[in-house]
Amino acid sequence: MSAAAPADCDALIVGAGFSGVYLLHRLREAGFDARLFDGAAEPGGIWYWNRYPGARVDSQVPIYELSLPEVWRDWTWSERFPGWRELRSYFRHVCDRLQLWPHMTMGTRVTSATWDEERRLWRIAADTGEVITTRFFLPCLGFAAKAYMPEIPGLETFDGHWHHTAHWPQEGVELAGRKVAIIGTGASGVQVAQEAAREAAQLTLLQRTPILALPMQQQPLTAPQQEAEKAEYPAIFAARRCTSGGFDEQNREESALEVEAAERLRVYEALWQAGGLRFWYANFADLLTDHRANRLAYDFWRDKVRPRIAPNLHEVLAPTEPPHPFGTKRPSLEQDYYEIFAQDNVDLVDLRRAPIERIAAEGIVTSEGVVECDLIVFATGFDAGRGGLMQIDIRGGDGRSLAEAWREGVSAYLGYGVHGFPNLAYLYGPLSPSGFANGPTSAEVQGDWVAEFLIWLREHGISRFEPELAASAEWTAHAAELGAMTLFPEARSWYMGDNIPGKPRQLLNYPSLIGYASICDAVAAEGYRGFHLD
Repeated sequence: MSAAAPADCDALIVGAGFSGVYLLHRLREAGFDARLFDGAAEPGGIWYWNRYPGARVDSQVPIYELSLPEVWRDWTWSERFPGWRELRSYFRHVCDRLQLWPHMTMGTRVTSATWDEERRLWRIAADTGEVITTRFFLPCLGFAAKAYMPEIPGLETFDGHWHHTAHWPQEGVELAGRKVAIIGTGASGVQVAQEAAREAAQLTLLQRTPILALPMQQQPLTAPQQEAEKAEYPAIFAARRCTSGGFDEQNREESALEVEAAERLRVYEALWQAGGLRFWYANFADLLTDHRANRLAYDFWRDKVRPRIAPNLHEVLAPTEPPHPFGTKRPSLEQDYYEIFAQDNVDLVDLRRAPIERIAAEGIVTSEGVVECDLIVFATGFDAGRGGLMQIDIRGGDGRSLAEAWREGVSAYLGYGVHGFPNLAYLYGPLSPSGFANGPTSAEVQGDWVAEFLIWLREHGISRFEPELAASAEWTAHAAELGAMTLFPEARSWYMGDNIPGKPRQLLNYPSLIGYASICDAVAAEGYRGFHLD
């Protein structure tokens, strides 16, 4: 890489979630001078910021952890779906075992990144005033790095407190005895609601679209149990790379329409009892491609949920007709969500019938009256995929920002790089499997590929790479074509960018991790075709 000017480090990673810490490990292991910056006080990525009541992962362990033996060999979990506290402890353990701390700068947020074409390096500025240069800029911000706050008139007049679930105060928020209103019933809304229902004097959920939640089937785990199972971990971790979602199972090969009704119900029931997201990712092959197969799954879900709620709430929480094809919005996991609506202290507002008009001093004003509250929880999601990257002022060689480049929609080669932004590769972002894939699996698949790419560049004396414009356009079109073969475009969801006003509509995630990995490996085998290298 003699053509490049000296830099402060070979690679700068931004983000200390699974992708960031794994990539830092791989690059340090390969002899690169790699550093990591993160604005949080501790590693964990979303598990540092998401510490609201009830926050926990929706993928079970050991699927939801790194496959490195030096990490899992002496680590045990307390429950099948860990909560945020345990996940934070896990990330500290990871950084201890991999000896990453000397290379990590926490509490430092990157504000801008500017490519210097003449020197062939990136100039990175942080909110601490520090400026460093690096050959390779590797943002690992995740698909949910920028929270979305809806613009509701009158919020500044509210006499109580309000918080977005993604920016929950680190000291916590007392729920006991309060009048709590939750706007949004996605994953975070469901999790907060289950906790608030136990403690709050009054809980009101404001729902726009019913969540099609699946049973978590949470279980405690013991250390002896996990020690006995660790002999199978290498096979489990190898197998998860061979699935579409990076989980423990692939979807079934047969159509839901090809099997007898009794067999179909047997499969549905087994997936339901297994818990977690299995009813979503291990279902029949045509769950997300055929309306008839999808409707069969929805009807099973509806008939499972309805006995748990009062008849007057059937059409609000589990309607006869699906609000969207099942699984085209990310299913949430629940433990006792549907039971809370039988409690005297819990109310539900259907925003389709009574939309929010404004916020007043005493609470939220809908078309049907005032929801009195002293705490508003905004469970309103994220500018998924692009948001974290676009909130950093990233500028390529021609001075154009990434936000400008993506104004009309995201375009990226392999879900890694963007034409006009040399020596930049992001992980777990748009047009990669990201939101469709288990985080740790995706972190390892992508982290290994990027590490091997940088090793190859070093071995060949190449100091600059940039995706070709035609290759980026072809990949973006390919991802859209795959999406059009599914039912995902038929739902208004964050998968399609629908939750952000003015955001161009496109499927932001590549639908198959194993298919994605196969294509990326073929690109590498052909000398990294699609990249301009010099």
